[in-house]
Amino acid sequence: MTRKYGIIGWPLGHSMSPTLHNWGFGELGIDATYEAWPLRPEDLPSFMERVRSEPISGMSVTIPHKLRVMDHLDHITERALTVGAVNTLYWDGDRLCGENTDVIGMTAPLKKSDSLPECAMVLGAGGAARAAVAGLQELGVERILVCNRTREKADALAADLNVEAVGWACRMDEAPGLICNTTPLGMSGELEDLTPWDGSQFPERCIAYDIVYNPLDTTFLREARKAGCETISGLEMFLHQGLAQFRLWTGQDMDEEGARALLKSSLKG
Repeated sequence: MTRKYGIIGWPLGHSMSPTLHNWGFGELGIDATYEAWPLRPEDLPSFMERVRSEPISGMSVTIPHKLRVMDHLDHITERALTVGAVNTLYWDGDRLCGENTDVIGMTAPLKKSDSLPECAMVLGAGGAARAAVAGLQELGVERILVCNRTREKADALAADLNVEAVGWACRMDEAPGLICNTTPLGMSGELEDLTPWDGSQFPERCIAYDIVYNPLDTTFLREARKAGCETISGLEMFLHQGLAQFRLWTGQDMDEEGARALLKSSLKG
């Protein structure tokens, strides 16, 4: 029987997840399909009953369900509990489990760096920022700063994950070795020309990491590269969180280079 996978969210705009996972199933000859399931918040409980009864073999979870879905699971990993959100459902025997592969996606490209910075700054205070902080903690980064336009949100995240909060107005007074943008600034549309950092104030030999992947080359990354910084595109985080999901679901590894080429082609198209 064809195994069924998919993504839930509301509203669920264009997602590259079906493209990625259906390609992976085809490449490895796995009898499975991955669909997009737009799901209103009030319909989550009944849908989770469907997950168990069909059964649905695995799911990606996006806004606004990453928190509420935790109430419907048998087990949640320590990583997901730390972040306080689940983006992946998988089965372990007859237990429906929740994981957060955004953290894995965040750390994967950094593990390829020759050395990690002693200090990192995360811009933003939403779910992606929490995943970024948790990932940096897993990597053993010594000092982690969180900065958000709304100081109260930065303070709350910092208190939850035991890191430091800094004010938005004085963020460039610091000299972090890594700056990770988890804000929507730079995202395709009306925010595309914006950046959360002054291009003339990048610290020397800093790593600039943008989780925005559409467009692939944001203003933040272009200005960082011009300043001599190493840059990491948001495509890498999306790719590696997806590879981690696929591994959880199938026990197999998707071809990383082929998947990267597929996603780049999809974005350019």
